[in-house]
Amino acid sequence: MPNIAGRAESSTLVDRKWPTAPAPLGHTPLVRSVIDESDQHFGPPEWSMSVLISLIWGSSFLWIAIAIDHVSTTVVPLARCLFGAAALAVLRRARRRIDRSDWSRFAFLGLCWMAVPFLLYPIAEQTVNTSVTGMLNGGLPIMTALVTAIFTRARPSWPRIVAVLVGGVGIAIISLASIGGGHGADPKGIVLLLIALVCYAIAVNVARPVQAKYGALPTMLWVEIAAVGWSIPLGINGIRTSHFTWSAFGALFALGAVGTGMAFAFYGVLLHRAGPVRGMIGIFFTPIVGTFLGITFRDDKLHAAAVVGMGIVIIGAILTSRPEPARRHRRHTVPREPLELDFDV
Repeated sequence: MPNIAGRAESSTLVDRKWPTAPAPLGHTPLVRSVIDESDQHFGPPEWSMSVLISLIWGSSFLWIAIAIDHVSTTVVPLARCLFGAAALAVLRRARRRIDRSDWSRFAFLGLCWMAVPFLLYPIAEQTVNTSVTGMLNGGLPIMTALVTAIFTRARPSWPRIVAVLVGGVGIAIISLASIGGGHGADPKGIVLLLIALVCYAIAVNVARPVQAKYGALPTMLWVEIAAVGWSIPLGINGIRTSHFTWSAFGALFALGAVGTGMAFAFYGVLLHRAGPVRGMIGIFFTPIVGTFLGITFRDDKLHAAAVVGMGIVIIGAILTSRPEPARRHRRHTVPREPLELDFDV
């Protein structure tokens, strides 16, 4: 099978260990990495993955809406993770064992990165339309920049602070303009979506050390397996109250095998190569894709101010993606993961 290959360049990191007790023998302490983004290359392979991710994830809000027309919201995270794990398991490079000492980290990532947000999105979409959901999801790079600054205990540069504030204004405009009056949202749904964004932002920071240790594909596979375990209890109960249709099955398959499997594989590689903030560039365009599909296929109604807010969020996200100025720290280089997906069984 053909491989997708990119240049193996080095990412410059600055290590800061977590303030924890010494790790037991054989355990690798979690390391906090401050990314010197000024040294990172974002070329054609990274842009190609970003565009692909934006198309896949921009359509995911439509697939969720179609699925919950027929199945319980608790079925969605279980199906997504099952189909996603099955898709990744086909890739030989993904089938790598992990150390027992890292099981708890993968369990947390399965909960925070997938099980919880994958449940919050369908619950929110019961009262928030597809377009507004996509618009708010565009704030993920801004949320990630904020959480990354907290995790690394490093004050962002003033340009990045301004970018986060701009994005926050856009999110506020979308939220306020969409609540009530038949404009596609209610406060509960907005809050659930914002919680999901926080979960994603935390997860991509926690995931970086294990991605550096195991690689993107094994990391994503084991995170999805852990998420299946978290999702089984509610998912099985939800199956009893669901109605099988081919449209729901197709939507869940697209969400899982494509959106949660292959897209997360590309996303994991992109995060490893570009860092947790610049790896979010593909998210900038998901609001546009989601809004177009929502209006076209779900007849979504939008307030004009929400569209303005979406533009502001995209501007803030683009500003956020600009690399931070170089900082004077002790550095070491970590090889960037090649863009190679091996389909051998």
